[in-house]
Amino acid sequence: MSAAPAHPFTVADFDFALPPELIAQHPAAERSGSRLLDGRGDVPLDRRFRELPSLLAPGDLLVFNDTRVIKARLYGRKASGGGVEALVERVLPGTHEVWAHLRASKSPRPGSRVHFAGRDGDTIAFEAEVLGRCGPDGSLFHLLLPGEPFALLERHGHVPLPPYIEHGDDADDERRYQTVFARSPGAVAAPTAALHFDADVLAALEAQGVARASVTLHVGAGTFQPVRVEHLTEHRMHSEWFELPQATVDAIARTRAAGGRVVAVGTTTLRALESAARGDRGLQAGARDTDIFITPGFAFRVVDRLLTNFHLPRSTLMMLVSAFAGHAHIRALYAHAIRERYRFFSYGDAMLLDRR
Repeated sequence: MSAAPAHPFTVADFDFALPPELIAQHPAAERSGSRLLDGRGDVPLDRRFRELPSLLAPGDLLVFNDTRVIKARLYGRKASGGGVEALVERVLPGTHEVWAHLRASKSPRPGSRVHFAGRDGDTIAFEAEVLGRCGPDGSLFHLLLPGEPFALLERHGHVPLPPYIEHGDDADDERRYQTVFARSPGAVAAPTAALHFDADVLAALEAQGVARASVTLHVGAGTFQPVRVEHLTEHRMHSEWFELPQATVDAIARTRAAGGRVVAVGTTTLRALESAARGDRGLQAGARDTDIFITPGFAFRVVDRLLTNFHLPRSTLMMLVSAFAGHAHIRALYAHAIRERYRFFSYGDAMLLDRR
């Protein structure tokens, strides 16, 4: 169980200064060629990601997020001619409807139409009808598309690269901003800790006797948003859909019974697992939304070890890793990473943490 925080944290406790040149704009030449900061002990150790199998033990269980990033970004114009940029946040199952963020000089009204361009940026590919506002705080737009949403997005959309990546998406992003085991479409951001895995690392893990299981959590755009309130208790967390299979629940139970460790690959996996264990009945399979907000003092029930990338200052994910590994320890690791010129954020390097 995590210890209670020594003092009430504010958002400033999770801020840090990052030289802009450390923000990775492109992935490493090889997925497993990125660096790995081993932060399990008091003294950080600089490693390569391909060393990961040697840092795990036979009987450990790696749990991956198998979500698939969709080409969720669209560009177009309103009927009045004003430009529009859309980011599809959620596809409503079994319908032609989506929830989306819309950026425009003036918000479109219900009943109006938005004309979206194809990949060439010039030709209008399809029109969408604005049904109204939606989402927990009314900040999203409910759109009706003229066809199956995933097919339309795959054909006409753009890879939704994070806001700190300064180039437009290209063929390399289509391949590298996606895990090698992506299966279930629906995310608008990649589970970035899993981007480092390639066939060789997966084979080495299997040879080491490390088991694998999966969850699905469709990462939303809210993952990039800083916390804008001073006191953490005032922050309203964004919601994301996840599914935990019974097979993964069973694999975790077997791992626990044999004395192995549950290793979450990424904060999205950790959020799904800990969300599914919040009730009185322990870890429960199923599909649902989660708005879990993990801050120092959180009582972890499932995850023993976390593999993660480096996160944005003042973000909920900085708070999550601080809750998991200790606030002072995380600050020391980030200071080390900056001194040693690690690459940060989605296309950056990784870090391995034990629960403290």
